[in-house]
Amino acid sequence: MYLASTGRPDAPPRTPGARRRVPATVLALGAVSLVTDVSSEMVTAVLPLYLVLGLGLSPLQFGFLDGMFNGATALVRLLGGRLADRGSRHKRVAGAGYLLSALSRLGLLLAGGATAGIAASLAADRLGKGIRTAPRDALISLSGPPETLGRAFGVHRAMDTTGALLGPLAAFAVLWATADAYDAVFAVSFCTGLLGVLLLVLYVPSAATTAAATFAAPPPPPPPSVHRPAVAVPPLRRTALRDPAFRRVLYAASVLGAATIGDAFLYLLLQRGLDLSPSLFPLLPLGAAAGYLLLAVPAGRLADRTGRRMPFLLGHAALLCAYAVLLMPPAWPSVVAVLVLLGIFYACTDGVLMALAGPLLPPRGRASGLAVLQTGQALARLLGAAGFGAAWTVWGQGPALWTAALALAGALTAAWRILPAPTPVRAAQEAP
Repeated sequence: MYLASTGRPDAPPRTPGARRRVPATVLALGAVSLVTDVSSEMVTAVLPLYLVLGLGLSPLQFGFLDGMFNGATALVRLLGGRLADRGSRHKRVAGAGYLLSALSRLGLLLAGGATAGIAASLAADRLGKGIRTAPRDALISLSGPPETLGRAFGVHRAMDTTGALLGPLAAFAVLWATADAYDAVFAVSFCTGLLGVLLLVLYVPSAATTAAATFAAPPPPPPPSVHRPAVAVPPLRRTALRDPAFRRVLYAASVLGAATIGDAFLYLLLQRGLDLSPSLFPLLPLGAAAGYLLLAVPAGRLADRTGRRMPFLLGHAALLCAYAVLLMPPAWPSVVAVLVLLGIFYACTDGVLMALAGPLLPPRGRASGLAVLQTGQALARLLGAAGFGAAWTVWGQGPALWTAALALAGALTAAWRILPAPTPVRAAQEAP
């Protein structure tokens, strides 16, 4: 809770049964993310083939489109978080993001082979994802007591990853049934995306009705003569960025993100080291996603028991071990080891970071604060991936990977010192 960041000794009481229940809001949002990821991953799985082989775009053109819009996503998160905090419109803003992504599939269907139409559809998809991420995570963090947030985010990320696994399978099933008709994939993806929006509308409550209000200390009533609008949201400098503990989390996540080279490079290193067949290359992300799916909930429960700081650092230590495996002579066990370590990395960092930062932010500014954190981490990772790509081009893959490993080891040491140690109040809230 925000009480922890202010140092107040009156921590909220433990909620009876909270350890046994996952809030209904988390399950509903998990279902929405599962269905939406099936829709989005159907398109992601076939888009390179469609654009490069079907429409004749060069890999450079496709990479430029994808990279440009992925970078824009990080900045749009700030707008989504700010809009969501105005009048606690988390559900409405998240729903707009989900709807925009769903409509982007229809745009691909209608674009035909027009490059401008394809670019606009990709932009709409990335914008929708950027807008919805912070409000969705704010809804999760506001749905239950602070001591169960690790498990709540773990359950959501597990359901989200299930959709990411089912999406490519659904896409290839549609292509097989329709004799490689890409339009059929886009049509099914559009209908599936609309189903996700419908689930959000029907089953996800608004932020004002989440359980967080039960655990927050009620603010003192204003004097009768003072009438302030309920929609006013304090500036970031007076909420998220004012709290030194949150700033430490932001700095640590950014430092570690800048030392993260990106999954695509790791998969490429595996493929080159073992001379894997190109037909097997798409299976590598599925292996990492499967590990993430299996470990997300246990990692969240561990974070609730021990505090979120240590699992977050251990997750990056697992990524450092993956770098070390790739520095060894290539062998087939390296594939399994790297994919398992990647699964551990995401299970211990993605949802755990949101659970670590969420209680440090006030409910009225939570979406904005989480958006700042997500944007800082995303931009740092973009910088890290670009730096590794440049080092690979200039020095070769071996020296570049050694540099990345040393940089991550240094970032881990810095993050250990930067991240705030749990205070007695905060520790009491994080323990189950």
